[in-house]
Amino acid sequence: MAEEFRLIYITVPNRDDALSLARILVEERLVACANVLGSITSVYWWDGKVNEEAEVALIAKTRATLVDAVIARVKQAHSYDCPCVVSLPIETGNPAFLQWVSAETQPR
Repeated sequence: MAEEFRLIYITVPNRDDALSLARILVEERLVACANVLGSITSVYWWDGKVNEEAEVALIAKTRATLVDAVIARVKQAHSYDCPCVVSLPIETGNPAFLQWVSAETQPR
């Protein structure tokens, strides 16, 4: 069976938090790369009311076998009580890039 890969989508309150979290995940080799995107506006239910806040999105690339470890580490390092951290399957991609993701993340 071919190795599977994932994109991990995470939201954080600001750019500094995004960069800090990205660095943690990359340095610990849980992800090969993390992209810090620009400011987004999130509209969501929390504590029984609709909220609207500025946030920053982070997209990380990793192997499917590391998703649980990534989620656990994000929950540990994140400032939110209930952070958005979700895994999206990568169905196909540049084989050389996916090999790089595999090579730059924790050993199997």
